[in-house]
Amino acid sequence: MKLFGLICLLLLITAGIVTLGALPGLLVTVAGGAEAGVALTFLGVIGAGVAALWLMIRFSLSSPALMLEKQGIVKAMSRSAKLVRGSWWRVFGIQLLATIIANVVASIIVIPFTFLAAALSGDGVTGFLDSAGGDIGWTFLVISGIGSVIGSMITFPITAGVTVLLYIDQRIRREALDLELARAAGVRDHGPGTTPGG
Repeated sequence: MKLFGLICLLLLITAGIVTLGALPGLLVTVAGGAEAGVALTFLGVIGAGVAALWLMIRFSLSSPALMLEKQGIVKAMSRSAKLVRGSWWRVFGIQLLATIIANVVASIIVIPFTFLAAALSGDGVTGFLDSAGGDIGWTFLVISGIGSVIGSMITFPITAGVTVLLYIDQRIRREALDLELARAAGVRDHGPGTTPGG
């Protein structure tokens, strides 16, 4: 339940930032300056998008902190901000790479379902390609939807696993979590230059 609340809060923060960024341009557009309003809205949305991205990466380790440290939602968000501080670009790059890989894998899974759905729909694959998706039937939607669900089932654990590994990595780098785990496992004299179990 806490995880659902965290996700909803992060979505609300993102939506609020984007809305605030677009608001001045929308007000100018309503006041009668259409061209200036559109340009200001565009710039506001871009600026708000950058701010939202910065915050979302800063809070990207909140869910592992929430679940593994049994903390509250706000405490988990501040914990994530502390872990990401000074490593924003690194965390962003890893998250971006994981998202790209997950999307490529999902696309590879969805493509066969799309062709199967096109073959089983009324006009076949050639009819689907000729119409360029203009008239899509229920058969196509159901089969391609099943492909999308299967793709998501395979790729969501990948991105979630990357987030958890990032969380553990940041704790090892900042808080020497590896030494705590070694002590908890009963490994003696574990530290720099020592061999575990020696």
